[in-house]
Amino acid sequence: MILRLAIGSLLARGLTVGMTVLAIALSVGLFVGVEKVRTGARDSFADTISGTDLIVGARSGSVQLLLYSVFRIGNATNNVTWESYLDIAARPEVDWIVPISLGDSHRQFRVMGTTQAFFERYRYRGGRALEMAQGHGLDDLYDAVIGADVAATLGYSVGDPIVVSHGLASFTDHADQPFRVAGIVARTGTPVDRTVIVSLEAIEAIHVDWQGGAQVPGRRTPVEAIREMDLTPTAITAALVGTESRLQIFGLQRWINTYPEEPLLAVLPGVALQELWQIVGVAETALVAVSAMVVVTALLGMMAMILSSLNERRREMAIWRAMGARPVTILGLLVLEAALMAALGALLGMALLYGALAMARPWIDASFGIWLPIDPPSAREVWVLASVIGGAALASLLPALRAYRMSLADGMMVRI
Repeated sequence: MILRLAIGSLLARGLTVGMTVLAIALSVGLFVGVEKVRTGARDSFADTISGTDLIVGARSGSVQLLLYSVFRIGNATNNVTWESYLDIAARPEVDWIVPISLGDSHRQFRVMGTTQAFFERYRYRGGRALEMAQGHGLDDLYDAVIGADVAATLGYSVGDPIVVSHGLASFTDHADQPFRVAGIVARTGTPVDRTVIVSLEAIEAIHVDWQGGAQVPGRRTPVEAIREMDLTPTAITAALVGTESRLQIFGLQRWINTYPEEPLLAVLPGVALQELWQIVGVAETALVAVSAMVVVTALLGMMAMILSSLNERRREMAIWRAMGARPVTILGLLVLEAALMAALGALLGMALLYGALAMARPWIDASFGIWLPIDPPSAREVWVLASVIGGAALASLLPALRAYRMSLADGMMVRI
């Protein structure tokens, strides 16, 4: 009976109730959306590199090493000598090792020198391997493999020429040694999509006539002569390491961190990611708090709407009292109306959120490398929805108690 009265009352005030439900829906969608983006960003960052036990680089900070070696953010403080790389590769604990050389760019995209082992060993999103959308790998000295974003942004296809620039913000090009697009990596949603990949030997080749960060005036070695040279690297930026057994990770890490020949740092990717999230945790908390305040604001707006409508409903309340309704029934009616509005708003907010996710997910994945799964509501999200409904019921107690105290005579009184 009371449920039918509550539904009828809400329908009779369709416009104001609809606007209130919409406000609650948008606030709930924002709050849960922020939560999904937060968890999606964490998972996407964690899935950027999978199956790698250690990242090795020059001694700096673990987060800095992770950022420049995996996410192509920032720069290395120093390089790792090739002799040290070979010493690490010769360790019995090492199953595989992939060298990485950074420092050059192509039209604001990072250029990474590596070996064919990168395509065989790099894993993302729980063990997925890289796949070629077009072309092949690094077969020739001047072959380049580009990520999906590089190809889409610059309009490249297999066979197109690429000229690498010296440094990250340099106007000096290695125009005398152009590369050719040999392959395009299928989209991964990782920094690989925004990377131009060449061989380590190619990085050495384009710097044959360079010294101290600048080209030696008047020197230009012919490409044919460069191809005949020993292009073994003298240094690399970092290396990805896989061990024979996970039990050997910490022993190998300790050996690298105490390497006597030069200061090196070996970090576990998962541990470095946790440190990264501790740094940005304050911003996360602030974002969640702001979205929670939006929900609270919507509930306060609902309470204000109920309060403002009480004066118009005084005669309605009086008639119900005259027909035998007890004060507690009126109180329960208003609380039920608020709970119904909140429930409708929460369901509508989730529907709007999932619809927005379905439309925006490909763009978010392509633009930011963040994969937002469309899963059923988690236990935390269900708790949020229940809290919104409970909060609406609590927020309605003030207007409900006011209506509870209305007397029959006050309700029937004609005010002039």
